[in-house]
Amino acid sequence: MKKFFQDIKAELQFKGAGPGQKLNETPRERVPKEKAKADPPKCRKGPTNEAQMAAAAALARLEQKPKPRPPSSQDAIRNQVKKELIAEAAASDKGAPLEQKNSLPALEEDPNMLSVSGVYFTCPLTGATVRKDQKEAQVKKAILEHADKDPVAASIMGIHTFNRDREKVRLGVETIAKYLDNICLHPEEEKYRKIKLQNKVFQERIHCLEGTHKFFQAIGFEKTTLSVLGQEDTTEDFYVLKEDALGKLGDLKEHKEKLMSGEPVRAQLDRQLRIFKPSPQASRFELPSDFFNLTAEELRREQRLRTEAVEKASMLRTKAMREKDEQRERRKYNYALLRVRFPDGYILQGTFYAREPVSSLYQFVRETLQTDWLPFELLVPGGHKLTDESVALNEHGLVPSALLTFVWDADVMADIKASGGEHVGSVLKPELLLAVQALS
Repeated sequence: MKKFFQDIKAELQFKGAGPGQKLNETPRERVPKEKAKADPPKCRKGPTNEAQMAAAAALARLEQKPKPRPPSSQDAIRNQVKKELIAEAAASDKGAPLEQKNSLPALEEDPNMLSVSGVYFTCPLTGATVRKDQKEAQVKKAILEHADKDPVAASIMGIHTFNRDREKVRLGVETIAKYLDNICLHPEEEKYRKIKLQNKVFQERIHCLEGTHKFFQAIGFEKTTLSVLGQEDTTEDFYVLKEDALGKLGDLKEHKEKLMSGEPVRAQLDRQLRIFKPSPQASRFELPSDFFNLTAEELRREQRLRTEAVEKASMLRTKAMREKDEQRERRKYNYALLRVRFPDGYILQGTFYAREPVSSLYQFVRETLQTDWLPFELLVPGGHKLTDESVALNEHGLVPSALLTFVWDADVMADIKASGGEHVGSVLKPELLLAVQALS
């Protein structure tokens, strides 16, 4: 065993002794070979400091970049809807004139296909019925024409109707009333019978209101230019009460009271009452643009709102958030076209403000009944009763249109049948059935 380890040791020493050499080889011949084998191989130079810093920065950016997550089904839906919106916008712009590409195209309405031709209003002074966009012009025309009959009443109506700022109207009316009170309390003092038009209070509170000058002239004031006391070359404009009007202080007080209690003249919404024959098309509505509370700017925002709706679909929303969105959606409508189907199939139609209470609908229906004293109920789509008559129509979701069902009060009808009586024929007034139409 000892000899075995000695042989191994000797062999290792022999291999570590280096390359061999010939006995007859000179030292000069031996040097190149030893040098060639002794020279180590050349190594590549390492990266410079700048390269090392750039590599470190790139590595840091890669580590900070979030890892892409696999697309979900909601992402797929969102992307699909966005593609459809882009395609729809491109299709609407294609071929349109240059001046129309920055706005939504106008909606074309076929009058023959509409459930109602528009929203109409009735002027309370003349009884004329006009379209919604003509109601203010019609009221103003009626007030101006009424001036020939009663100039005082017409001027009071003009003050309250033509001026939109109700606070300015209130201040102006109170100032005029104070002028008239001073005259009635001190009729013998001349200074109260004169009103200087350049007065700051008059300019700020009265002159700026339309109709005030006609009121002063109608109640007995006349516009006069007077010289300033102590300055003969300087004149100022005044309203001066005439002598004959001063002797009618009772009329002056009455004019003041009418001015204080005046209200704006507003055109009244025309219900456009219609009676239709029984039809399976009762729940089909085609409404004109008058029913929608969308201005030109709001129409331009609709495209953005639709895009936001896509984002909302991808997130969880609370009940309060959903209810808030529903209320915002209902506020888009100014009016509601409502139909009521009676037990015999006849259909009653009328136009309402979207924010009118349910009680106005009940009153509208009651006025068409032969027996308007019998209690009845209205059922919304789904069979639910409209119980709270103080709630607005849009809060019940009855906008922009809805078909309701008329039913008699069950307890009352049970009592009528028990007493041997029963209603026969249509519940509507006969004169309304003379104008019945076919619902297309």
